Amino acid sequence: MDLNLKGKSVVVTAASKGLGRASALAFAKEGAHVILSSRSDDELKKACEEIILETGNEHVTWIVCDMTKADDINRLMKFAAETNGTVDVLINNAGGPPAGGFEDFSDDDWQNAFELNLLSFVRTSRAAIPYMKENRWGRILNIASSSIKQSLDNLILSNTFRAGIVGLAKSLSQEYAEHNILVNTVGPGRIATDRVEQLDQIKAHQLGINAAELKSQAELSIPMKRYGEPDEFAKTVVFLASGANTYMTGQSLVVDGGLVKAL
Repeated sequence: MDLNLKGKSVVVTAASKGLGRASALAFAKEGAHVILSSRSDDELKKACEEIILETGNEHVTWIVCDMTKADDINRLMKFAAETNGTVDVLINNAGGPPAGGFEDFSDDDWQNAFELNLLSFVRTSRAAIPYMKENRWGRILNIASSSIKQSLDNLILSNTFRAGIVGLAKSLSQEYAEHNILVNTVGPGRIATDRVEQLDQIKAHQLGINAAELKSQAELSIPMKRYGEPDEFAKTVVFLASGANTYMTGQSLVVDGGLVKAL
């Protein structure tokens, strides 16, 4: 299948590692011109060098961007347009908020999570959509969490703001469909990333067991009996954000090996 991504201008945020890096790599393999961003210049440079080496795609570069800062986001989009001529594809991604229950967080904690995990997606989309409207073609893909379908214990901040992402995507999909801009959300289940490993360690400590034992127990709850790999998740991201997807918009999907049982 031709994904029609060769030469497309793709922006991937929080892309120096984890699901963002896996997605950037998958786009680079398809011949897209990819801009990676995150807060760490060193990690971005390393990720870009590795992706170029693996794919042979020289059209991969990076820019530092703190997703909680509006000026950084505007600079990111301007850089992408100046480097690649426009912005065709936006992959919205951000680090997850802290784990904890309702009584664990202050107003500042809630505000910080809002700015990182919801307002940042508003800002990036607002900055990218004018380019897409001009081209009458665009794809926005939001990376969220399986909590978009089923809430997760001890992750109230994530549960709250990931749901907001779904509402945002649904509204944008309806407002911009006539411009051929498709907007979707994908939630990872237990994918083998640093974030999941960190959450496993926190939960294992609470239960008084080691992280390896907790992972074994978690795998038993997954119909496929294993954690997913970042590249497996990235395949879904790339399809939904590609030219091969011509009619799916406003949807919220999970990539979780069958873990979520809610309809």
